[in-house]
Amino acid sequence: MDCKIRSWRIEDAEELAVALNNKNIQDNLRDGLHYPYTVKDAQEFISAMLSADKEKTYAFAITVDDKMIGSIGAFRCSNIHSRTAEMGYYIAEPYWRKGFGTNAVKQTCNYIFKRTNIIRIFAEPFAYNIASCRILEKSGFQCEGVLHSNAVKNGRVIDMKMYALIRES
Repeated sequence: MDCKIRSWRIEDAEELAVALNNKNIQDNLRDGLHYPYTVKDAQEFISAMLSADKEKTYAFAITVDDKMIGSIGAFRCSNIHSRTAEMGYYIAEPYWRKGFGTNAVKQTCNYIFKRTNIIRIFAEPFAYNIASCRILEKSGFQCEGVLHSNAVKNGRVIDMKMYALIRES
């Protein structure tokens, strides 16, 4: 079974709220999401993604049979980094270990490299998130190093890793 990326729909809000009301998901994301995460929170997120600058924000629902199972986005950086984008993603826990993350990352990178002038996409997973690191590696990203004591998550100082994929010439 394959997944697809597509634009967000306001109808995705309930499934999004269910996915993000999971501590196992939230423990691997940056802070700033409400917990519990409500349908209203999801509607606000989806509205923000739909109205975002299409030259700077590339945000997609990850779907299977048109049902939202995750989220992926790449966000163009600014100034001297304007041809670089930071990627983030998650898959709802019932869909872990089925290849959907790798598939969605590859689709998103292909979309961005074909339609924009972005030359570098990077991601910074928490070093303990081995599954996310494997998704990036299987998608062709190279680990550029460990960012030691780079974040505080759940009251703990943690390392992150820097992964990047460079557009082929």
